[in-house]
Amino acid sequence: MKILAMASIGGHWIQLLRLTPAIKDFEVVYAATNEKCSTMVKGHQFYKITDFNRWNPIKMFYAIIDGFRIIIKENPDFIITTGSAPCMIVLFIGKLFGCKTIWIESIANVEKQSLSGKIASKFASRTYVQWENLSTGGIKYEGSVLK
Repeated sequence: MKILAMASIGGHWIQLLRLTPAIKDFEVVYAATNEKCSTMVKGHQFYKITDFNRWNPIKMFYAIIDGFRIIIKENPDFIITTGSAPCMIVLFIGKLFGCKTIWIESIANVEKQSLSGKIASKFASRTYVQWENLSTGGIKYEGSVLK
């Protein structure tokens, strides 16, 4: 079984790395929005995803191309992300290709889900939040990755 694990650099990436013990028995491919992240997952295939946000949406098209390239080449069974808009795009592409998808909302989102998290919760196979007060319906709380 192959897992694509991805996040943006910074807190999202640190949270993703905290999940490493849970996925260590699988083939794991990593992707992030900064090449520097590759130094923290040596021995694993790594891909860079073009970073973008709502203030520079033109770069989203490059992230879409990156997503198709990664999904077609790696054909993961599962995709897991701790968030960001670029990762949400790749998660959606993976869903189109039949991958099981998991969105874990950042611990930084205490009072409400991020915009990307709200969008991802509409199509992700599973959506998790790290604050109990944010769990509703199909959005689950199972604890925090930083505890």
